[in-house]
Amino acid sequence: MVAYWAIGSLSHFSAFRILRSQGYICCNFTGSFALLTRTHINYGVKGDVVLHSEFMEVMNEIWASDQIRSAILISSKPGCFIVGADINMLATCKTPQEVTQIPQEAQRTFEKLEKSTKPVVMLSVDPAILCQYRIATKDRKTVFGAPEVLLGILPGAGGTQRLPKMVGVPAAFDMMLAGRNIRADRARKMGLVDQLVESLGPGLKLPEEWTIKYLEEKISPQRDKGLVEKLTGYAMTIPFVRQQIYKKRTKGLYPTPLKITDVVKTGIEQGSDAGYLSEFQKFGELAMTKESKALMGLYQGQVLCKKNTSGAPQKDVKHLAIPGAGMMGAGIAQVSVDKGRKTILKDATLTGLGRGQQQVFKGLNDKVKNKALTSFERDSIFSNLTGKLDYQDMVMDAVFEDLSFKHRVLKEVEAVIPDHCVFASNTSPLPISEIAAVSKRPEKVIGRHYFSPADKTQLLEMITTEKTSKDTSASAVAVSLKQGKVIIVVKDGPGFYTTRCLAPMMSEERVDLKKLDSLTTSLGFPVGAATLVDEVGVDVAKHVAEDLGKAFGEQFGGGNPELLTQMVSKGFLGRKSGKGFSIYQESVKSKNLNSDMDSILASLKMPPKSEVSSDEDIQFRLVTRFVNEAVTCLQEGILATPTEQDIGAIFGLSFPPCPGEPFCFADLYEAQKIVDRLKKYEAAYGKKFTPSQLLADHANSPNKKFYQ
Repeated sequence: MVAYWAIGSLSHFSAFRILRSQGYICCNFTGSFALLTRTHINYGVKGDVVLHSEFMEVMNEIWASDQIRSAILISSKPGCFIVGADINMLATCKTPQEVTQIPQEAQRTFEKLEKSTKPVVMLSVDPAILCQYRIATKDRKTVFGAPEVLLGILPGAGGTQRLPKMVGVPAAFDMMLAGRNIRADRARKMGLVDQLVESLGPGLKLPEEWTIKYLEEKISPQRDKGLVEKLTGYAMTIPFVRQQIYKKRTKGLYPTPLKITDVVKTGIEQGSDAGYLSEFQKFGELAMTKESKALMGLYQGQVLCKKNTSGAPQKDVKHLAIPGAGMMGAGIAQVSVDKGRKTILKDATLTGLGRGQQQVFKGLNDKVKNKALTSFERDSIFSNLTGKLDYQDMVMDAVFEDLSFKHRVLKEVEAVIPDHCVFASNTSPLPISEIAAVSKRPEKVIGRHYFSPADKTQLLEMITTEKTSKDTSASAVAVSLKQGKVIIVVKDGPGFYTTRCLAPMMSEERVDLKKLDSLTTSLGFPVGAATLVDEVGVDVAKHVAEDLGKAFGEQFGGGNPELLTQMVSKGFLGRKSGKGFSIYQESVKSKNLNSDMDSILASLKMPPKSEVSSDEDIQFRLVTRFVNEAVTCLQEGILATPTEQDIGAIFGLSFPPCPGEPFCFADLYEAQKIVDRLKKYEAAYGKKFTPSQLLADHANSPNKKFYQ
């Protein structure tokens, strides 16, 4: 007899129902296995103790029964096995000691399962690696991971001790320090999985005969023990990781990677008991840090922005048309066809259309090279793309950002599309209401701001006007969610949200360019402020600066606008032209500063003011201008919540999650301290540093937070 244990939905849980049917014990559980770690009585969460005790009751029954020889753990939730603990339970903890009860209880539970006297097969990393056998499907969606680092914590149920012993220290660090997912085929080669099967079959059914045969014949997992032992003892990996991951990649801003390496090191040098003790202690310490709270808030915000708050659209969008087959249009086409959407790509010339189609194919082919797709899957996906002019359900224009050209395209489209068709215009600087001014159906016009490259970046800024209908918004959001985007819905206005917040920060160029880049990246930004201008395009930055300067006046002052004008006149357009603030060569990864910029900078004479130009002041000038503008946008109702704005800042503009995205930073650093900084810079540089009224209100109410 075989015992089947089914694990189900994360959204709610109830007690076990033990059903006896045809000689099997079927334990159907409608909650997450991870919730079993929530057995701490002090938090007053009723049901957790019952939940844990019933799980152990079932396992004890399995271990005590002479008729049951093995256990197979499977999931009753389609497409998901175990995705981790409910992070909301950590928010109820007030001290590290309270937090440590969670991993301690998990460790005790898992230890009993690990020492099971009967074979346990798990179809699925903390709980999986303690089982005797692990089976997974070959489906491309099957992945394994240790994502805790992305939440500012570490694997707390023994994962830091078991994973290195199973796959070796380097591979374990690759998973734990980057939060990187591992596909099933690689997991098999690593020794993380013992067997791959083609399919689980319908419902909860396994390939039953094969599984029982697997257990009855006691097939031993084929693992290279010698290699694992050799890698486990490779202690020199740890100092390498500290240098490369902690100091260089994270700039020392995130404590979790260092804590993970310390816990692994403890287990290797002092034994597993010391490792487990260190693990739950460090887990408790990390969960209470401001970095962890910021990252957990980011995760919850991301979940929120993946929901369609506009409701269900009246009509499902089955076909998508994209006028403009340039880099952005082709990128939008790729994320559309990649998700199975029938997509039409249009351009003014056959040459342009062919170039766009080639870009889509290249993007898909790169996935084949990286083994994320097979060549058959690539061709099947690419077949969703056509060059036929046949507007049907939704049109997303990606043409050049010129208002008169946008008007021409909109009129052309409205002449041939059906009444229900939505027109979504991709733009970063042009107000959507001005684009919709020539429309016969302005309620069907909406703005979309994709970030480049569209096939790789997660964020999508959706812009609505006063006339955009709710159904139009619902349809546009539904399509974007299908594309895999994280969405923020923004009211129309100059610069929308992301461009409006980024522009003033990018205008603070009063110091040596190399130093400016260094100070920006040491804050946690992936690229420096000067490099970012080169990446965006100097001509684009100039255009945006001029438009926003006209709209907001002194509020958007800073630096000298003549700088960008002279750069454009000399052809220094950034990476796309090979020269900007730096010089770029395709075959060379590193870059050198453009020496021709020296004469331009010297002629403009923009000396910094010494009283506000320490390295710390330069960093705070950058950050406080961004934060102040973000708060102003909230004050004006450009976005509805701080959560959406923080998601937009991080996923769209790479604002560093630590020390905290704009509003999280304002809460953690305190509004009063930010206002004091702004007033200091206002005295030196003028109104562009004037604190927003909403930020000043928070400063005057010390207990008032953006995140209550």
